[in-house]
Amino acid sequence: MKHVGGRRSGRSEQPGATPRLAWYAVALALAAGTAHEAGTADQSMDWQPALAWVEPWRAWTAVFVHYSESHLLINAAGLLLVAALGAAARAPLRIGLAWLVAWPLTQLGLLAQPGLLHYGGLSGVLHAGAAAVAVHLLWTRPRRQRWLGAAILGGMLLKVLHESPWGPPLRHLPGWDIALAPLAHACGLVAGALCAALAESLCGVRFRQDSANTQHL
Repeated sequence: MKHVGGRRSGRSEQPGATPRLAWYAVALALAAGTAHEAGTADQSMDWQPALAWVEPWRAWTAVFVHYSESHLLINAAGLLLVAALGAAARAPLRIGLAWLVAWPLTQLGLLAQPGLLHYGGLSGVLHAGAAAVAVHLLWTRPRRQRWLGAAILGGMLLKVLHESPWGPPLRHLPGWDIALAPLAHACGLVAGALCAALAESLCGVRFRQDSANTQHL
């Protein structure tokens, strides 16, 4: 009788697999929409909980709205970092799709904070993308890369908890010309992690075996 040793069930995935286009497509869509709306703070597109079900497209378009030049520049830099993280991790199709699904879910999570009357920006969705990649590393990769995924998720969790998303809807930082919406970061983290975990589970991908197979008679 042959027994395959190591922690693996279902199919495994090699980290050297060719990355899929979905990750790049989502990143480019975010970049294109943001560039198109640069210099405007269009309230016809930002997130407003009172209009969530009347104008549901706001869950998508809110990410393109930025309230200052520094807000735009910070989020543009964040988008580059998250896009590069997914490229380095060779995020496959399912993780790109997980990020896409987490995009509107991040804004819908803001319904938990009706006092946040307006919201715009990429930060919540960027948290979702980073969380999705981290879950992918934890779920499918060798031990060293799983540690990296755990470090990313752990660091994000500590950051989100430090921001106290259960507190006031906005947080003002010294030297910033915009206010942070801590709940958006928390919603992005949760949405991205859950969508990625669901995608990996549905695809039947498991941890990649760390050691050579063993045989037992």
